[in-house]
Amino acid sequence: MLASAESCTGGLVAGLVTAIAGSSAWFDRGFVTYTNAAKMAQLGVHEATLAAHGAVSEETAAEMAAGALRAAGAQVAVSTTGIAGPGGATPGKPVGMVCFGWAWGDPAHPEVRTATHLLEGDRTSVRMQSVHIALRGVLERVGGAGGRGA
Repeated sequence: MLASAESCTGGLVAGLVTAIAGSSAWFDRGFVTYTNAAKMAQLGVHEATLAAHGAVSEETAAEMAAGALRAAGAQVAVSTTGIAGPGGATPGKPVGMVCFGWAWGDPAHPEVRTATHLLEGDRTSVRMQSVHIALRGVLERVGGAGGRGA
């Protein structure tokens, strides 16, 4: 079973996978956690992580994916958090920066992989590219591919 935890993609990962007939056999649920408060309440992201690294970070993406894995009881979870634009950039975190997390295995002690991509294009393009990267990472995990990055 797959679960998603989404910020900048706003449910597009869940929407794309549920557009596939029969996906209820392998997709459990999606969390749209756009605010820091939602990330903490629904996924167990630590306030200290958000304070130290920000919502757009591999550390937060890792906690989001691990939290979705635990909350859903899934075998694989994916997370997205980033700056889709056109505004929102901060020093060191430009528009188009998206962090991803993938978690699998024992929900109490999951294996987690993260990646950051700098994507080009408008808001829609950044969000759609993010969905593709997120799901490609899921397929790599399900297929047994290891390593860091998508």
